[in-house]
Amino acid sequence: MGTLSIEEKRKVRKPLLWVGIASIIMTFAGLTSGYVVSRSALQVENMWLVFELPVQFYWATGVMLLSSGTIIFAKRAAKKNNQRELKISLLITLILGLGFSVLQFFGAADLKSRGLFFTGLGSSTSVSWVYVIAFLHWLHVISGIIVLIVTFLRSLKGAYSSSDHHGLDISAIYWHFLDVLWVYLFLFMVFIR
Repeated sequence: MGTLSIEEKRKVRKPLLWVGIASIIMTFAGLTSGYVVSRSALQVENMWLVFELPVQFYWATGVMLLSSGTIIFAKRAAKKNNQRELKISLLITLILGLGFSVLQFFGAADLKSRGLFFTGLGSSTSVSWVYVIAFLHWLHVISGIIVLIVTFLRSLKGAYSSSDHHGLDISAIYWHFLDVLWVYLFLFMVFIR
């Protein structure tokens, strides 16, 4: 058996990415459905705790949206063969991704400082759901940051150009997906209390 050519590998990557994205969507659809069911059941018994989300989650949302913008700049730069702008845009996207992760960490610390714990004394079902949803998204962002690191390192080697930016396109699709997913989850947690 021979190995796949570069072109064959490219044809396989995007469909695999969409399969992965579909599975992530299903996971979060299940989580948000579970949240709604728990909320409905516990509201009847007056046991659903309503609390303010950490301000860091609001800031993290803004940072995530900015990072989607900077990766768009990176794609445009690659299409224009502007290697300097490409590298700078990818680096900024990476820094913003790391900033999002740090803000999420401080958001969890804020919940703890208010006595809102994932489990044990001071925990409640509504708080636990927020921890689970935010933490699981955070794990996916870590995978996105790894993708961004690889993409940035490849850009330093001149891997992307106007005629060859497939890997950058794949990275951008995944990063935009993580952004849209967080905005959905954030709005969900803000408005469905």
